[in-house]
Amino acid sequence: MSVAPLAVEVICVFCLAAYLLHKYGNIRRQHVLVTLATLVAWYFSMIIIFILPLDVSTTFYRICLGSIQPPVTPAAVLSPTTNATPHTNQSYTDAPSNVTGNDDQPLVRRDALFDTPTCQVPWSYVQEHVLPNMWHVVYWTSQILTWLILPFMQSYATSGDFTIQGKIKTALIENAIYYGSYLLIFGALLIYVAARPDLQIDGPRLKMIGITASNTWGLFLLVLLLGYGLVEVPRKCWTSSNREQLLAYTRFQVAKLSTDKSDAEETLEDVLEEVSKASEAVRYNHPHRKYMDTILRKVPEDMQGRLNRGMDDYEDYPDGRAASIPSGKDLVALHRKTIRAVTSQHRTQIQWDILMERAFGLEDIAESEKCADRRFRSTFPQHYTGILKHVCTPTVEWYWKCLVRPWVLKVLTVILAVFSFVVIWSEVTFFNKKPVLSLFAIFINVAAKNYDYFYIELASCLTITYLCVCVYFTVFRIRIFNYYYIAPYHQTDSNSLLFSGMLLCRLTPPLCLNFLGMIHLDKHVTGNEDQEIESAFTSIMGHMDVISFLSDGFYIYYPILVIVVALGTFFSVGNRCLGLLGFQQFIGDDDMTSDLIEEGKEMIKREKRKRQRVEDGEARRKSWRDRYGTTKDRASSLQNRDASDSDSGRGSMKSGALYGKESSLLHRIASQLAKYSRVKDKDDSAQVELLKDSEPLDYDDSLAENEEFDRAKYTRSQAGRSSRQATGSRWTGGRGYGSQAPPKGLFDDV
Repeated sequence: MSVAPLAVEVICVFCLAAYLLHKYGNIRRQHVLVTLATLVAWYFSMIIIFILPLDVSTTFYRICLGSIQPPVTPAAVLSPTTNATPHTNQSYTDAPSNVTGNDDQPLVRRDALFDTPTCQVPWSYVQEHVLPNMWHVVYWTSQILTWLILPFMQSYATSGDFTIQGKIKTALIENAIYYGSYLLIFGALLIYVAARPDLQIDGPRLKMIGITASNTWGLFLLVLLLGYGLVEVPRKCWTSSNREQLLAYTRFQVAKLSTDKSDAEETLEDVLEEVSKASEAVRYNHPHRKYMDTILRKVPEDMQGRLNRGMDDYEDYPDGRAASIPSGKDLVALHRKTIRAVTSQHRTQIQWDILMERAFGLEDIAESEKCADRRFRSTFPQHYTGILKHVCTPTVEWYWKCLVRPWVLKVLTVILAVFSFVVIWSEVTFFNKKPVLSLFAIFINVAAKNYDYFYIELASCLTITYLCVCVYFTVFRIRIFNYYYIAPYHQTDSNSLLFSGMLLCRLTPPLCLNFLGMIHLDKHVTGNEDQEIESAFTSIMGHMDVISFLSDGFYIYYPILVIVVALGTFFSVGNRCLGLLGFQQFIGDDDMTSDLIEEGKEMIKREKRKRQRVEDGEARRKSWRDRYGTTKDRASSLQNRDASDSDSGRGSMKSGALYGKESSLLHRIASQLAKYSRVKDKDDSAQVELLKDSEPLDYDDSLAENEEFDRAKYTRSQAGRSSRQATGSRWTGGRGYGSQAPPKGLFDDV
């Protein structure tokens, strides 16, 4: 018995949750309360997934101890002089205290009198009070987060009010729909219990009604999401192994997303126009100016240059201007509209970038498959550092992406398809106890008889993880939740992080209860009254015996609906119905799908050309800087050379003249660079956008010619001045020449 495995898993799960939050969230920008709440929600949900297998193995060990038959000889008859000594490996000394005889004496198994060890202790076994205490903290904390704190924080973050009281009021009003649905289920169950004369309402029963209401809501949504994910996850894996089909689907998604992206950008433009007008109306000396500054801070940095901030202190309100100043409620509505528009534009832009990267990679694979030298050629190569630079060579990359990876995905698809079939079969047959038809129950019971606790924990962890993947894949795949997204590289906003944490806490407990029913560890689901020992998680969650129509009907027969949802998903019934209604759905033999694929193909080509021009321009500018350096570097080098010449006493006047000449040449080069440089602002007009796409000029030859011309002109002027000084000639008849000699020819002064 050791707490080391439990402690290691708790620490590893915390590190995993922190790593995922760091990868998907932006800890530096998002509020510290959002980070803390999301971390706790993710961590406690993952704790349930990874610690429940330890509870399962411990429960089977306790069942083994509880199956002891009454002994032939009690422990008291074993005198110290008896030669029979207990086996050192026997684990009955760790049996629960409730396993006692009629005289409150510990029972001794029949085979304990012999040298045959039974009921081996699991390698991760802990004391009985550890897991129940942990489940108390984890479950109730996650329930408070998912039903109270996280929805409130989500509405609080998107509220347009400027004061704390206003944000709290708005958050309570918006969450009334969620609280109302929960209270409606709770109230209906409470009325049902109160109407039964054989039941009395007390504290434990009220707690049981609350848990039942939460699990009913979670199970209702869980079955629908699980039925879709059990089919779509293997199908997605199979599609990823087929490059042509995946590329066609990616082009289809690009065409669909372009509409959302354009709508989001147009909406943001309209909102920014309203913000600019409001900022112009609310001047610096108005009481609502601080609210206006709050709205301006929500605008992206690259778009704030076009806004009129209304900070001119020499302008005052003209006559009749005060009537057009927005009120406090108008600013609240504008603030909320700005937050939603910025969030929507950021979401679509991130999704657009992800789709483009995927499309470029698939097109590179298609082109590299035609190469005879088996070297991967990327349009936008990724630069590796460290040991990856020597491992991820073009040859290795070609073999992995073009040859090995498709077969790995196909094998993985077969494994996932078999896993999905086992899950569906177990969901449909888990209530049948004689004979046992649930495949998970059969596998786990065989492992328990062989005391293979490591296999029990591994199989339980993989099964629960796969169920979670199927459920949460569906959540972020269907259209109704398109407002939320999970994007890597710190691109997920606070609203989506809170939403993901809320769903994790809300769906994980009923999912784990469903898993315990599939492996026949919940006697109130399977109806096995002979089983007196249950898991610690089930003892905390309680049973639905208080509400018989749920415990005997809904929780047993409703999961059968998963096979109906799975069949409908397999034959794409939902997609075909939505396609007939005019919604854009990916159906291979549809004309609308083919048109969208071609449209997405052209969009990908334009985006690729645009990015290539940007990279070419950056490469030219980098080459120029490497060859000539910046203006500041050249001026500094000239000053250092002048200083060294002055210190050595060699021609200070000549050095100063040369420095002045080269300095003027340097300023002319800088002016040419400023004239022909690209504009960096992304929000210019369409005409400037055309100028952005033009090819940069090559300044090497023109600058070299300018240098030679200026050097020759400077040499001729110095030679002419020296000859005039030697002859002492002076011409005074012309205007503007001073002491210089008149030109002899017509074009000598050109």
